[in-house]
Order: sequence, then structure tokens, then C-alpha cells
Amino acid sequence: MLIVSGIISLDPAKHDAAVELFAPLVEATLAEEGNITYGFWASTSEPGVFRVYEEWESTDAMGLHMGSDHMATFLVGMGGLGVTGTEIHQHTVGESTRLM
Repeated sequence: MLIVSGIISLDPAKHDAAVELFAPLVEATLAEEGNITYGFWASTSEPGVFRVYEEWESTDAMGLHMGSDHMATFLVGMGGLGVTGTEIHQHTVGESTRLM
């Protein structure tokens, strides 16, 4: 399994535009084969910061996602959000156990 996590920082005045851009990407991605979960969450303490979290069954599934039309639309749209930084990491997970 792959986990992708991190942050996207953007102009706080573009918050609503970011949410509008994220919504169709999340909906389409959750329907992709090999996706386990996918989403963006606004930070409650840092305006303009969104947390990213994804889980994928395989590298191949994530690769197909990266080449999808909805991902291309998202990447173009990001250009209008005043992005000031990104820090997103991919983690390869060999084992996972439930804590609660």
C-alpha cells in the first residue's frame, strides 16, 4: 500500500476557490480502481493550508491517477490559487494494524 500525505499552502483569499477545485478531483479519484481514500482538509490553525491524505493499493493505481484527465484539470487549476508551497510525501507501507 502507498500513503501520500502532506500540505499545500496557498493564498488564504483563494480558500473557497480551492475547495471548488478539490471537490470534483476528490469525487473522481474516490471512484478510481485501486484508490482506498483521498482528500484535502483545511487547517483550522493556518489559513491557506490544506492537508492532503491518500491511500492507494499500488504504485500502478497511483500512476494511472496521476495521468487522469481529472488530475490534469486539477493541476492546471492550481495555477490560479496563489500556491506558496507544497510538501507532499509518498510512503510505502508493508503492514498496517488498527489502533482503535
